[in-house]
Amino acid sequence: MANHERNKKILLELVKQPHNSRCADCGATDPDWASYKLGVFVCLTCSGIHRSLSSRVKSIKLDYWEDELVEFMKANGNASAQALYEKAVPPYYYQPQENDCIVLREQWIRAKYERMEFTGETKYPPLSYTTGFYEGMLWKKGKENTQFLKRKFVLSEREFTLTYYNKENESKGPKAVISIKDLNATFQPEKIGHPNGLQITYQDDNHTRNLYVYHQSPEEIVTWYNAIRAARYAYLKTAYPTGSDEELIPKITRNYLKEGYMEKTGPLQKEPFKKRWFILDSQNRKLFYFKGQLDAEELGVIFIGTESKGYSVKEYVPKHARGNKWKCGVMVGTPERQFVFMCEQEREQKEWLDALKQVLYRPMAPQDYTVEASMKYKR
Repeated sequence: MANHERNKKILLELVKQPHNSRCADCGATDPDWASYKLGVFVCLTCSGIHRSLSSRVKSIKLDYWEDELVEFMKANGNASAQALYEKAVPPYYYQPQENDCIVLREQWIRAKYERMEFTGETKYPPLSYTTGFYEGMLWKKGKENTQFLKRKFVLSEREFTLTYYNKENESKGPKAVISIKDLNATFQPEKIGHPNGLQITYQDDNHTRNLYVYHQSPEEIVTWYNAIRAARYAYLKTAYPTGSDEELIPKITRNYLKEGYMEKTGPLQKEPFKKRWFILDSQNRKLFYFKGQLDAEELGVIFIGTESKGYSVKEYVPKHARGNKWKCGVMVGTPERQFVFMCEQEREQKEWLDALKQVLYRPMAPQDYTVEASMKYKR
């Protein structure tokens, strides 16, 4: 019993050390589990992934630790593991955070410890996402319906394009050739209804176009994601040759700051409220709204500038609205008009207000003025 308490105390001291105080795999604070096969401290969620890979894990506080296992943890730790297993992570490879979906976290852990992809040793054949060219089949949602059909996709870093074909017979030519320039990819398992669901967004004439795809293999869909990121990184290095990795890496792909349903009324604020799906793209300062959450194209888009440029975000209660079922209001003011939205709950209202103000209070960059000038507001 004395050994048990002593070992527990040693482990609790170890996990306070700077490198050990965050999960070795997702960066979550205060990890209270450890892999005594790898010598790393991890959070509860990542410990479950390690257990599924047959990596031996224990709770720091609840399980009994033998002396030799504690010595092993003392001799190793997160910094030592990182130096070995993350020695050569490509700058574009996405390293998941604690709020990221399971497929990203699981494949990151498998890539590090199981497939040993980042140890710096030469791989043959080379890793798929490092070659600058990738092709394969993905299940894609139809533009006008909910059916997912198998389609061929081809990614070319040299051409800076992502191409897909509507039929397996390529002789009829591609359905779309998408420029990497404005492309974004983000995992959306809940929205798409598949644990490996990926949303690909790009500019198509004056519209933003969404593709919803998945692959049955978790490894395959994450390979696609990182291949897209590799191509985007190569494009950014070409477009901004003096840009540092610190500046460019956040621009490769992005998760949206906030998504969800709100009710929207028209410009007179007397029109009936209609339920719409909203996406706030913080990087581009755009608030999109769609009829449904899996729509291919937006109904409209609102630019969110700064207060000094005549933009505002505030809580609001409409006086003459018809048809609204929800009572928690948000008003977004632009130099052209005021937009009124209604949230179902106060919590949602607060989250939208906080997210919109986060964009509002951020100074505009030079490219933001170009985006603002080109925007056309829709009802």
